[in-house]
Amino acid sequence: MDTHLRRRIRAGDHDAFAALFDAYARSVYNHAYRLTGDWTTAEEIVSLTFLEAWRLRTALDEDGGSPRPWLLGIATNVVRNQRRAARRHVAALSRLPREEPVRDFADEVAGRLDDAAQLALVRAALTGLRRPEREVLALCVWSGLDYAAAAEALGVPVGTVRSRLSRARAKLAKHLEPPRIPGQMRGDRTDAVGPLREGNR
Repeated sequence: MDTHLRRRIRAGDHDAFAALFDAYARSVYNHAYRLTGDWTTAEEIVSLTFLEAWRLRTALDEDGGSPRPWLLGIATNVVRNQRRAARRHVAALSRLPREEPVRDFADEVAGRLDDAAQLALVRAALTGLRRPEREVLALCVWSGLDYAAAAEALGVPVGTVRSRLSRARAKLAKHLEPPRIPGQMRGDRTDAVGPLREGNR
């Protein structure tokens, strides 16, 4: 994105902001889905992200490279806020008298996933990660940001990104490693989690 377009966005030019949306809405959507695991929620996150980006448009540097890290950082914060609001809502509902059990939407959500069995396994593994580890994993592994861009998106030092990603990979590799059959040699299997052990390239 050239400096002229950045300046137009900062100045509140609607056409320039529309160009920003067209260029990066898909990337924001993919990131939001990977953090939430829900298509509808991801669509809401995209809308909220660009509303927030418009509100914070003067925070976009006039000079610089791709605004993608800036947008993904905003999206990450929006997801955090959504989760906090959801927890408060659940807590409020739990204080109300209930005549019947609250409907469980887990099966309905899982049924919309393309590969339910595999994604269920991965999502179960992801629940074992701390929120900062999940965010770094989403930015670096799924969205393809390098350490510096992920650090910019999250507002943390590059070293913090490295350590969080390393911990996330180690936890996922351990969780996703298939159980060893008694008597089976350690090398006598296909390593399905190799990519998780690789460094960010």
